[in-house]
Amino acid sequence: MIRVPRLVVAAPSSGSGKTTVATGLMAAFAGRGLAVSPHKVGPDYIDPGYHALATGRPGRNLDAYLCGPERIAPLLGHAAAGADLAVVEGVMGLYDGAAGQGELASTAHVAKLLRAPVVLVVDASSQSRSVAALVHGFASWDPEVRVAGVVLNKVGSDRHEELLREALDGSGVPVLGVLRRTKVVRAPSRHLGLVPVAERRTEAVESVAALAERVREGCDLEALLALARQAPPLPDEAWDPGAEVGAEPVSRAPRVAVAGGAAFTFSYAEHTELLRAAGAEVVGFDPLRDEALPHGTAGLVIGGGFPEVYAPELAENRPLRRQIAAFGGPVAAECAGLLYLAQELDGKPMCGVLDAHGRMAERLTLGYREAVAVADSALAEAGTRVRGHEFHRTELLPGAGQVPAWGLVRPERRTDGFVQGNVHASYLHVHWAAAPRMAARFVAGCAERWAAGSATGHEPGKTA
Repeated sequence: MIRVPRLVVAAPSSGSGKTTVATGLMAAFAGRGLAVSPHKVGPDYIDPGYHALATGRPGRNLDAYLCGPERIAPLLGHAAAGADLAVVEGVMGLYDGAAGQGELASTAHVAKLLRAPVVLVVDASSQSRSVAALVHGFASWDPEVRVAGVVLNKVGSDRHEELLREALDGSGVPVLGVLRRTKVVRAPSRHLGLVPVAERRTEAVESVAALAERVREGCDLEALLALARQAPPLPDEAWDPGAEVGAEPVSRAPRVAVAGGAAFTFSYAEHTELLRAAGAEVVGFDPLRDEALPHGTAGLVIGGGFPEVYAPELAENRPLRRQIAAFGGPVAAECAGLLYLAQELDGKPMCGVLDAHGRMAERLTLGYREAVAVADSALAEAGTRVRGHEFHRTELLPGAGQVPAWGLVRPERRTDGFVQGNVHASYLHVHWAAAPRMAARFVAGCAERWAAGSATGHEPGKTA
């Protein structure tokens, strides 16, 4: 059984203030000494960084498309172990899910899977009495979704607040918070959304503190906590990375280096947990700062981020680029990692592992995908089916005769990425919680690399 008080923070549409309220609530409750487990519906990597800053715990995603509906409650149970409260920030509008697939992966779907009360954040800046019709519609649309309270955002004045409260009086949905219009708290954004915490940590700390103060002043924290405690126990068992991986023990833990720092901020916490459960020693490195891989590295994981923003700095780190080019061990690269392994990005030299050239594109590529592995690789056997997500405003121009990593089968048919020797690189983000054998396969390959290196007297990842 999973027993943790929980709330889902939702909205009628994007831009209503979900992140403001959810992050502010997390920080405000954490400031009162509560252990808060932070969550985000969907594949978003950036908001969880702010959630982690607010709570001191890893920000976790709950994505019913990528991970499957059956894993949502177990993943929450795993993340919220020892927590006093879980706060889940929704995505888009409350009922918006995977395109063409009904409620799948919507905030409403996740709230139902978690049997969690929903707090609706409404942008009230351009309405008064109409707010009652809007709240009534969202509260009554699906009787299985419990819209249990509303937070009115961007309220202009005392009189405006009075009109909104009068309209909602008797609606059955209590007003649990009122936040006034302000420009004090700002979070800069660019082509893929908010600027990640890793790129503006000092300012981000100040922003989160300001959000906590706004929420403390404008929201009824006691009523919100009481609401969260009304969520019933869930019959599921918490997700267990060790049980999921089911890997054979390795004689010596291979060292897997995971890229981080400001250029590579997109990752799921469960990936590291699965690598460790499969027997790896996981260490971090920053391609912007570190001129060498961690000593004894047997495998590389290079996830998503913003290499296009840091292309000059990445190019300048020639020693690390040369070492990665000569590495030879298993490499799993997604999106930013794919671009970093290319010959160049916007004219700046990258690692040169792949025969491909990257550049900024005019249009954003965004959406869920279904894919099948085209060839055996460090991550997957040929024929392995996965669900993934694309989110980038770059494009890659490949050379001839490349073996793709994935064949995308839905919503469109095309190929993506590369399989080249021990390298698996693609734009597709895959949540390994839904494919734990990928982590086990990758670590097993790293262990073989480690054993081969030790047998010949050379440590993997160490160049002559």
